[in-house]
Amino acid sequence: MQKLIELYKQWSGAEPVSTEKLPGAGSNRQYCRFNDAEGHSVIGCIGTSRDENHAFICLARHFTRRQLPVPEVLAVSDDELRYLQTDLGEVSLFDAISGGREAGGRYTLKEQELLKRTIRELPNLQLRGARGLDFSQCYPQPEFDMDSVLFDLNYFKYCFLKATELDFHELKLEADFRLMAKDLTSEKQDAFLYRDFQARNVMLVSEKPYFIDFQGGRKGPYYYDLASFLWQASARYPHKLRRELVYEYYNALKQYTEVPSTHHFVARLSLFVLFRTLQVLGAYGFRGYFERKQHFIDSIPPAIQNLRELLNLNPKLFPYPHLMDVLRRLCVLPQFRQIEVTASRADGYKTTERNPYKAHPKDGPATFSKYDAQGPLVVRVYSFSYRKGIPEDESGNGGGYVFDCRSTHNPGRYEPYKQLTGLDEPVIRFLEDDGEILTFLDSVYKLADAHVRRYIQRGFTSLMFSFGCTGGQHRSVYSAQHLAEHIHQKFGVEVRICHREQGINQVLKNN
Repeated sequence: MQKLIELYKQWSGAEPVSTEKLPGAGSNRQYCRFNDAEGHSVIGCIGTSRDENHAFICLARHFTRRQLPVPEVLAVSDDELRYLQTDLGEVSLFDAISGGREAGGRYTLKEQELLKRTIRELPNLQLRGARGLDFSQCYPQPEFDMDSVLFDLNYFKYCFLKATELDFHELKLEADFRLMAKDLTSEKQDAFLYRDFQARNVMLVSEKPYFIDFQGGRKGPYYYDLASFLWQASARYPHKLRRELVYEYYNALKQYTEVPSTHHFVARLSLFVLFRTLQVLGAYGFRGYFERKQHFIDSIPPAIQNLRELLNLNPKLFPYPHLMDVLRRLCVLPQFRQIEVTASRADGYKTTERNPYKAHPKDGPATFSKYDAQGPLVVRVYSFSYRKGIPEDESGNGGGYVFDCRSTHNPGRYEPYKQLTGLDEPVIRFLEDDGEILTFLDSVYKLADAHVRRYIQRGFTSLMFSFGCTGGQHRSVYSAQHLAEHIHQKFGVEVRICHREQGINQVLKNN
């Protein structure tokens, strides 16, 4: 630390008034904040790898010359083990969207806008940042190639797959790995591949995104970073939000390069999502199974859920027969069957926008299928108006649970929402931004999950949930739709939805 302070003195001409050690970020680097007498601050870094530091310094200086949103390197020690950079503050994107993440993927409009700003800025770094960049300065290698892909795929095999004790044919799997590596590297792109693009590595300055910790970057395809960011398991981005972010990225990309067709873009992105998911499982396996770190063990189930969703896409996207067979058998192993999926979708069912992540009908289903149908249970979910009475249970079992939504804020009191229902996007946004309905549903989900799980175990065939509000139009419709989708997504059973006062019926079939 003393040598870093000496570097600060050489740069500023004075001792720092105060020094604040900053928490680590999962690497061997040490960071601190130096403050001067006028209230200005800079960040000091001590790194153990000269080559890694050298890569960051070269990249940061190049990006600064390109006027990209990154920290500026202010001073560097002769051995490049210490350097100073501009202070971007303390607010990361990860912290700014923590509320949506902790709510199981229910992000507010403000959080969604921060995500969109970030994803729109990414092509700027990837494409403009790559122009004139000397990739030979990158560490540990200059380019995304077959060797690096095969390393990551074998990391998945040895650190995760073998730990599950699932049977597979080594030679057939190796052949599919090689074919997948060839496909992933088949399109040469002169883009900057960030490699560790995640919310923790985005700082917000007046809500504008700035990028940090890009020292592992190299030349490669831009799909990789998009897949890394949007399919990070712990973020649990709802399908609708994820599609919107892909759409934002695709449109922003057009400003910097000629883009492929949406069909080609979706196919390539899907391949990189699969690769990134396997790569992440390899890392979770090593850090969880071998290093016994509980955080990484806890991260495995949502990553497996991402994998399940991918396997339900068009099979032609992944022409690797043995690998696909292994992954399908992996997803139904007993230790991965009871997965907690609490993210609620906020799909406005009357929305008709077209975006690149929605595949063309001929390419198969655009949305992900549910997983793991279990038993004969059929769940019925109703919305209704208390003025017209509680719905009768056609099965004769007594009607199950009835939840009163009238304690939550009513959008029907306001003119813009009077002709809409809880299926319409403006009402959904009103309710989710207000937040009362989300707190209400958190308790409902816990009760419903326990009941559905027990009914499945006991072989029961019918269960009913009803949501009532004043007019059966807004709060009850929203709540019924979201509980129905939650149960269907989590347990795979058939769910029949009836929005009684709206005359809307829907069946979510079991799988």
